Amino acid sequence: MASIRAKVKAITAPRSRLKHSIGVLVAELNPVLRGWGNYFRWGNSSRKFSQIDSYVQERLALFDSKKRQKRGRRWGTEHDQAWLAGLRVQRLSGTVRHVPTAIATP
Repeated sequence: MASIRAKVKAITAPRSRLKHSIGVLVAELNPVLRGWGNYFRWGNSSRKFSQIDSYVQERLALFDSKKRQKRGRRWGTEHDQAWLAGLRVQRLSGTVRHVPTAIATP
């Protein structure tokens, strides 16, 4: 979990990226999230996926706030799930695959 958080932060944190649009960041972020999600989707990871989705939303909202020179964490209604869906950010929640257990036949 720490590795994916570090990758997300590395993509969204540098102030030198403020000249880029948020779409460019999403284009860099989506392959990282998709690859990580595909690797860990086989198991009981839905809670962790939800935490990562929340972290990605927070990092993108902070980036957007810095880009538009708004201070603080006032993104309650402005940076909600619909905003995130409009950016077409890869969501990890809902991608967990549960492998059915084999049932022994007599």
